Amino acid sequence: MFSKFKLINFLSTSVMLASVGIFLASCSSSSSSSSSIELSAEAQAGQKLASASGCASCHGSNGEGRVGPKWTGLADSQVTMSDGTIVTADDAYLYTSIHEPSAMRRKGAVGQMPSNQLTDEEIASIIVYIRALK
Repeated sequence: MFSKFKLINFLSTSVMLASVGIFLASCSSSSSSSSSIELSAEAQAGQKLASASGCASCHGSNGEGRVGPKWTGLADSQVTMSDGTIVTADDAYLYTSIHEPSAMRRKGAVGQMPSNQLTDEEIASIIVYIRALK
């Protein structure tokens, strides 16, 4: 009887550990799904620039969002502004949001995006990257 108990306990523990391993594997694969997107050379340059210039610290290393809004699915989506108006996140919106962070405020935004010293070419490169994050 004692040996059956040990066997059942061992099997229960093994099943539990296997379940935890499967769960952790599924979590890690879902968090890296954005990184598996095929990016053009220009989008890769934008991704590197976003990381190097500090954008990724708020918008996530793969555009998944953190303190700042997520970039995945942002391009050409509808965005509600703090005054209730709805705008399309086209290139003009993205440019203005990056170039003049205080010019447009999203509804529910917490905090304020800091100003930056990005050139128009650098902003255009980041926009290419944002557009690639579908």
